[in-house]
Amino acid sequence: MFGEYKKQKRRRRNQVIAVRSTLLLLFFVLWETGARLGWIDELLFSYPTKVFRQIWGDMVSGSIWPHVGMTVSETAAGFVLGTLLGTVLAVLIWWSPFLSAVLDPYMVVFNSMPKVALGPIFIVMFGAGFTAIVVTTLSITVIITTLVVYNSFCSVDPNLVKVVRSFGATKTQVFFKVILPSSFPTVVSTLKVNVGMSWVGVIVGEFLVAKSGLGYLIIYGFQVFNFTLVMSSLLIIAAVATAMYQMVVYLEKLLLSRR
Repeated sequence: MFGEYKKQKRRRRNQVIAVRSTLLLLFFVLWETGARLGWIDELLFSYPTKVFRQIWGDMVSGSIWPHVGMTVSETAAGFVLGTLLGTVLAVLIWWSPFLSAVLDPYMVVFNSMPKVALGPIFIVMFGAGFTAIVVTTLSITVIITTLVVYNSFCSVDPNLVKVVRSFGATKTQVFFKVILPSSFPTVVSTLKVNVGMSWVGVIVGEFLVAKSGLGYLIIYGFQVFNFTLVMSSLLIIAAVATAMYQMVVYLEKLLLSRR
């Protein structure tokens, strides 16, 4: 019975991979065909074979690697710090109802503010460089992480808390024995959300201030009307972001299996 279940699960996974690969291939075929036949503007959208030649040439020459390295390091820093700081802030707010009542409207307002408008302020405060870009990323990831994790803490079944408290558990014991274990899947899933948010923050920051990075290449490509460079940078971002997401998925399975 269990063996049959594993076979069905493996078959389903293979089907999903096959459909995903087919859709991706179909996208590139339609893109190439549309550009060649004039269905889409070749100047603006380029076409896959030209874009892949651009990527391959930049990889062979080595010119792309510093930009990829800079963007990935900024994204990784924003991702890790945003997740940690947001989770810690959520714990503090849960721990103190007074602090929660004080900070709740401020978090909602700050989360609704356009982060692009805050970018120039961060540049003036921290200088035009790595720190300003990471802080721009944190302005997106920290608040989202805090709100999601805190709401998860508050959604834990209150009956479970009452049962533990009836045995004389302290607030610390309640948190580590009930709240955190119950919210662990949400906390881990927040990592997936922060992957995308980290990339958004970094690219926005690089649009504003960077002199290297994939976001810088996109802006530079627009400035010199080299849209093949723009599209190649976007494809590299998509590929690296996908790899980063898959690493988070693997980490999620690993952590949940050992919970």
